[in-house]
Amino acid sequence: MGNFIEWYEFGVYGYFATIIAARFFTPEGGSSAEALVRTYASFALAFFFRPVGAALFGRLADRIGRRPVLILVIALMTGATTLIGALPTYAQVGALAPWLLTFLRVLQGLSAGGEFGGAVSVMTEFAPPGRRGLYGSWQSFTVALGLLAGAGAAALLATVLSAEQLGDWGWRLPFLLTLPLGLGALWLRLRLDETPAFRQDHEAERPPARRVVGAVALGAGRIMGWAAAGYTFLVVLPSYLQSTLDASFQQALTATVLANLGFAATILPAGLLSDRVGRIPVMLTGALLVAVFSVPLLNLLQDSGTSTTVKGVAVCAAGGVVGLMAGPGPAMLAELFPTNVRYTGLGLAYALSNAVFSGCAGLIITKTVERTGNVDIPGYYAAATCAVSVLALAKSPSRKAG
Repeated sequence: MGNFIEWYEFGVYGYFATIIAARFFTPEGGSSAEALVRTYASFALAFFFRPVGAALFGRLADRIGRRPVLILVIALMTGATTLIGALPTYAQVGALAPWLLTFLRVLQGLSAGGEFGGAVSVMTEFAPPGRRGLYGSWQSFTVALGLLAGAGAAALLATVLSAEQLGDWGWRLPFLLTLPLGLGALWLRLRLDETPAFRQDHEAERPPARRVVGAVALGAGRIMGWAAAGYTFLVVLPSYLQSTLDASFQQALTATVLANLGFAATILPAGLLSDRVGRIPVMLTGALLVAVFSVPLLNLLQDSGTSTTVKGVAVCAAGGVVGLMAGPGPAMLAELFPTNVRYTGLGLAYALSNAVFSGCAGLIITKTVERTGNVDIPGYYAAATCAVSVLALAKSPSRKAG
């Protein structure tokens, strides 16, 4: 539930980026392109506070337990997200509006940084022997569900509301919906037991800091492509299609829903497969496919002669390939760290990679396309980061889950 809410909100922010830009980052006389860049800068800032949250909450959770920290981070995320839906716009309070939005994004970044390490620690530490890949993949699956719910909410509002209503007040509704969802998640976490692994091993001697730092760096490198390709094809795509390829809001959201459906469809099977053949082979397959086919995919979307059906199948397949990395990824990270530093270590690896390669994806892509006029930039970005992940994944041999 916590992961669902976190990624539902991050998806909604990405899907409504053009509307948020107009409401919060466009003073009189400012251009829409400049506003979109500022919107993605705020998006990136939240990601850069994720490592801070991962370190802060992770260290606390590795000492006092997973349960109390998971309760704290879901309360923080729910409050910050709900308040975004109630914020005054630039037209109402002037320059204070973007600052208030940015402050709430920082709070979201802190809580999101503490969420991943806890969710994966709980799932993998409760997993039976030989099932860690499947259990860990539920974290990524709830990410997919959250992004799909965000896209679905945006698509529904774009269908039932006029463009004027959507821009005036309709965009607020998906953020306000977080309140009842968050209260439900909080109730569930209050009933959560502490993991057996933490109760047994949290007082064991901690590994040397050098070893933990090395594992964090390796983990971040291995999921770099997952982070970048995931956000490129699952979140940034709507704004790219609208601003670069002149697609309508509804067309862009439809493409995003298809990509996220493909993403969701492969995550659990990929996690299960990794319990049989190892994490590395499954993740390597996904990273290699993205590295090879990202640019051809964009060329297909840009081609006006390509049928809508073929384009839909292509974006769905792109999401499915990202799912090959996302399914085994959580268990792979969990297995890099012993129990008494797991929450901190895997949370930092994930947060650092996402801060740089997910949080900056919209900003990098939008600004680079604007300056160069090269509409293939998103494909190059996803391909390059996945190529680096291939090297990191190939650095050590595959191993089956314990």
